[in-house]
Amino acid sequence: MNLGYACINLGLSERPKSKRITTNRSMIRRTFDQKGLSYASELSLQNCQDLPKILKWNVKNGFSFFRLSSNLFPWASEYSLEELPDYHRIKQTLAFAGQIARIHGMRITSHPGPFNKLCSPKERVVLNTIKDLEHHGEVFDLIGLPRTPFAKLNIHVGATYGDKAKAADTFCRNFERLSDAVKSRLTVENDDKASMFSTKDLYELVYKRIGIPIVHDVHHHLFCTGGLSQEEAMNLAATTWGGVKPVIHYSQSRAEEHNNPKIKPQAHSDSYWEPVETFGLDVDVMCECKHKEIGVFKLRELMRR
Repeated sequence: MNLGYACINLGLSERPKSKRITTNRSMIRRTFDQKGLSYASELSLQNCQDLPKILKWNVKNGFSFFRLSSNLFPWASEYSLEELPDYHRIKQTLAFAGQIARIHGMRITSHPGPFNKLCSPKERVVLNTIKDLEHHGEVFDLIGLPRTPFAKLNIHVGATYGDKAKAADTFCRNFERLSDAVKSRLTVENDDKASMFSTKDLYELVYKRIGIPIVHDVHHHLFCTGGLSQEEAMNLAATTWGGVKPVIHYSQSRAEEHNNPKIKPQAHSDSYWEPVETFGLDVDVMCECKHKEIGVFKLRELMRR
């Protein structure tokens, strides 16, 4: 079992500005409009140059699973990567990061944002989703990550629009519009609202049709069970991965952590106080606590007890 963390290394990113290491440099829209492509390229190159540093830190500290930020390229929807003045340096830097990952057997994945809705009845939303997913696929190709769910691009179906079966059908039809760089890596995750998609729903309505793996989120399942126990749902999701090690997501309730009923129970905890239960399955665990790698260090201690 590999325990991973998502997007930001707190210890590296919270250093003084001159020593800060992060892949999340960005800017507001007004700045992008004022400074344009050259500044977007500058920030993108800095982000990409810090990625190998983070991966080396991961190797040193025993992390072989990492979720890459979707903010590597600020305002990526507004340009193609080849337009960036620093494109060739960026390409070389990402290839170097990929070499580090391959040498050390590191699994790198991503989780494109919730605005991605292949299920939308609006063509504009679908086109924007396809554009964003294709951007992620291109970045993963530049890094040299395999075109398999080992390097997963994970999304939610996105909405039901009052008709779960129809929304899933739209999702599956639009899936076929994606390139192999995306289709070969795409996975889908269960939701945290009872009216949305459970792991069982995803199995019946998505996996059976297009065969993409299901990422089972342990915390989400508490609010959208589909009539299955945690063990049943996790086992069902694991059957969808073929020869690739499955991924599950793990967090706990922030409301319980802070003993505060005003906090939504679905909110992710800062850290952990219970080890993850995998029911004997060989899975990689993406830890979605707010304290990132610091929380995973805590989870490691819990798993040793």
